[in-house]
Amino acid sequence: MIVPHGMLLCPNSTAGAHSNACHNIIHRACTLKNRLLNIGPVAMARCLLACLPMIAVSAHAQDRDSLVDLINDYRADPGSCEGWEVDPVAPLAQHRALGRLYVGRGASLQQALATAGYSGAHAKAIYITGPRDEYAAMDAFQRAYCKILLSTEFTAVGAGRSGDTWQVVFARPAAPAPVARLPDARNTSQILLDAVNRARSTDRSCGNRRFAAAPALTLNPSLGAAALAHSVDMARQGYFSHQGKDGKEVEQRAVQAGYRWRGIGENIALGQSTPEEAMAGWLASPGHCANIMNRWFTEMGAAFATGGGRDRSRVYWTQVFGQPK
Repeated sequence: MIVPHGMLLCPNSTAGAHSNACHNIIHRACTLKNRLLNIGPVAMARCLLACLPMIAVSAHAQDRDSLVDLINDYRADPGSCEGWEVDPVAPLAQHRALGRLYVGRGASLQQALATAGYSGAHAKAIYITGPRDEYAAMDAFQRAYCKILLSTEFTAVGAGRSGDTWQVVFARPAAPAPVARLPDARNTSQILLDAVNRARSTDRSCGNRRFAAAPALTLNPSLGAAALAHSVDMARQGYFSHQGKDGKEVEQRAVQAGYRWRGIGENIALGQSTPEEAMAGWLASPGHCANIMNRWFTEMGAAFATGGGRDRSRVYWTQVFGQPK
């Protein structure tokens, strides 16, 4: 059989799907960098013969995400990136939660990861719009994002498609929180109260807003109960949101805990292993920082809870601020 240069032949088949499977297998096995037309006719024929045994098991390969496979193929034999020769890197583990994740441009990737039940210490999402299949998408990703595709900062990957937009999410799972570093639950409110009052004792910028020093807060047990109830609910049901699974917000939870309020506010955090880490994260976020510095609030409560089962290491933190009636 003579295989003309630049053409790809598959065995005759009555089912178009088999022909497509052959094309896909040969494309992946022989052209990891989408350079099929540079393969000579002899090499093409040899490649075709080498790939034919794979066709029989191609149906099983469909259980895997072919774009993730292409990414790992590229990591195994990258050739070059932005004009520089690069060495192979380890493959990424496919994580289904990352593949099902939808992160709109401008949305919070960390919050989307938490909602999907993935505790990511470091994550990155990339997008391409336009390609019609995974091979064209891989070619576009490779040209635009080769450094991210070859990054050793990540250990897991998931890919998805919505319409003509392709998304790849890279992540490195968070290390298990050392439970020994967590304070006694009964002391959490006091530890965080002290940290809040230290922050309120001096002028502070929260993003573009400047706040003057504010009076110290006092602990309120009802606000502490509201904070604990929300942390426990998030941990048990595996979500991360100000709105509970029952639809209630902080104002309803505070009333349910017996607190009659004129003003109410809430901060939540996920994954930090000490009160100091949680507090640092809140102060670095303009909205959370504004709650801490808001002189309208006079009382607070705080708590944490850890997830059950395999998510035992996930720590959910809640602060509730209030001004009573």
